[in-house]
Amino acid sequence: MNFEKTEFEKSRQIVHRYPHAHSQASAFNGLASRRSFLRQGGMFLGGVALAGAVGACSGESTPQTQTGATQAGTAAPGTATKQLRVGYQKSSTVLNLLKNQKLLEQRFEAEGFPITFNEFAAGPQMLEALNVGSIDIGYTGETPPIFAQAADAPLVYVAWEDVGSLAEAILVQEDSPIQTVAELKGKKVALNKGSNVHYLLVKALEEAGLQYSDVETAYLPPGDARSAFEQKSVDAWVIWDPFQGAAEKQLGAKILRDGKGIARNRGFYLSTKSFVDSQPDVLKAVLEEAETISTFAKENPVEVSKFLSNELGIPTDVLELVESRRGYGIQPITDEVVAYQQDIANTFYKLQLIPKEIDVSTAIWNG
Repeated sequence: MNFEKTEFEKSRQIVHRYPHAHSQASAFNGLASRRSFLRQGGMFLGGVALAGAVGACSGESTPQTQTGATQAGTAAPGTATKQLRVGYQKSSTVLNLLKNQKLLEQRFEAEGFPITFNEFAAGPQMLEALNVGSIDIGYTGETPPIFAQAADAPLVYVAWEDVGSLAEAILVQEDSPIQTVAELKGKKVALNKGSNVHYLLVKALEEAGLQYSDVETAYLPPGDARSAFEQKSVDAWVIWDPFQGAAEKQLGAKILRDGKGIARNRGFYLSTKSFVDSQPDVLKAVLEEAETISTFAKENPVEVSKFLSNELGIPTDVLELVESRRGYGIQPITDEVVAYQQDIANTFYKLQLIPKEIDVSTAIWNG
């Protein structure tokens, strides 16, 4: 995909490529008016949710979009250093659409400071960038921040969304003789280390009466893991949507166990202590615009599927399956969310997956 093309040119490609694309363009064009309506109605973050939030996967990063007067991190001499650098994955629907629709650029047009979006292969790589100060805000699954905090990354949780326990699963090949998680004992299982599915594997094995050490883990990013899965170099693959949906539709992969009842599969908006302290107004704006996109995506699954198909190169029927089981809605960090994250941290420490104990409650934004 040529990322040098303008958003207008990309939207024209979408109209040309897909039937009913005019309705998609119309739906996207309605985002601006929806944003105005939601802001006037005070409905951001589910009404009081924003007030609650304010008050209370191996790969290199690849910059894809840069807007504003200067490149992020290189403000011209004598100018303000205010900037916003967002980390995202193409499969992160809300941030990807936020980038595409340029709502943040419109929001801060008068201020004219640089806004950049930087693409990452998976959550762990994104949080590594957050740790070294290359981005200001990102979005990952529930497990990457545990590993990052254990590595002393100065991250803070700022909000979450319920992606859904059906949107991650342990998969086996269509002709695999494996019928239960218990039969994974002694088998080779692929997963992206530190990703959201790491906890799913741990809990599924525990439920089946197995130890984590009873399986051989192969730590692979999604692309490499799919190749290994197709070639049957691994016996199972623990993966999230849309890669999960693609494997089901295109490879006939069978779900051995999804997250229902054992893994919540939340998505988290994360930032750094320095950023939330210095630019809380910008962070609030990001969450508000993310909620605008989230509401739109929930109400327009077909249009979102077509958009993601163009971005990911995945057929729309796969993405319609993905959207049918995905949750939306930006929510504040609550005590229950903290307790759940703490359980993940405690579990991983006992398994020696992280080097030390951590206290998740110390990494919550209290802006």
